[in-house]
Amino acid sequence: MRSVLLFCLMGLSVLAHSQQTPDPQDSLIDTTGTTIQIQTSSVVVQADSVSEGEEKAELEEKISLKEPPFRISLAKIVWSLVVFMIGYFIIRFCTRVLGILAERSTTERRITVKGFVPVVRIVGWVVIIYVVIAGIIRPPIETVLAFTASVAVAVGFASQDILKNIFGGIVILLDQPFKMGDKIEIGSFYGEVVEIGLRSTRIVTPDDSLVSIPNGELMNQSVSNSNAGEPNCQVVAEIYLPINIDTARVRSIATEAAQTSRYIFLNKPITVLFFNELKDRRPYLKMRLKAYVMDIRYEFIFKSELTEIVLRELLYEELITVEDYD
Repeated sequence: MRSVLLFCLMGLSVLAHSQQTPDPQDSLIDTTGTTIQIQTSSVVVQADSVSEGEEKAELEEKISLKEPPFRISLAKIVWSLVVFMIGYFIIRFCTRVLGILAERSTTERRITVKGFVPVVRIVGWVVIIYVVIAGIIRPPIETVLAFTASVAVAVGFASQDILKNIFGGIVILLDQPFKMGDKIEIGSFYGEVVEIGLRSTRIVTPDDSLVSIPNGELMNQSVSNSNAGEPNCQVVAEIYLPINIDTARVRSIATEAAQTSRYIFLNKPITVLFFNELKDRRPYLKMRLKAYVMDIRYEFIFKSELTEIVLRELLYEELITVEDYD
């Protein structure tokens, strides 16, 4: 009995010991599980490190791709000045060549060739400015927009008259109330248009004076154009005659004088008109001889020749005397 009880106690003791002692396989599994868990954590940490590295690399790439700050170097300034100087001489050369060609060309083509001079000048400067800004300086678009806006505001307040003249020059080039080579009259000035600029228009008067008229004034005043782009224009010669002169004979002499001139343009009519006028408190008959000169460059030569021929013939036929003008 004691043996049985002792055996039972020993069995219970062994059973209890077996439950408390871990199985080698279970220990391996647990250890493996722990190892796997540790390795998984390492993978997560490694993945976090990789993602942080990629973000850092992307940030560095963005910084490297970012445009460098805009700077105007000495080389850019020098090249800009060189381009401006070369462009200035090219424009001056082209306009001078066009002027020479216009003077050497036929009467019909002279005004047409002169009309290209202001166009070449304006287009040339636009191209030069574009080359300097877009090809040499190369500023960022934000800088260009900011600079343009600032300049526009400043110029708008400080240079209203200049902008008005520039706008007037553009309108003249587009509307073309007159061209280079035309004879125009504005206010008290009359002469040939020799230059149409953005700020002013220049004309040469009969006494060889150069007059610059702001384009803003040309926009606000009436402009009389003698030839309107044609090579010929009307010339008016005025002669004061005695009140009792034979007008029919005077008309015949004046018409023949115009027809025999080498400067006459015979495709247009010759007109002779008479008006009663009081001059120096004496009544006179004013004759107006209207004829067209073939080239506006000979306008005043033609007018002088008409006056001389008519007076000579009237004196020769004794229709007038020197005493009539005493």
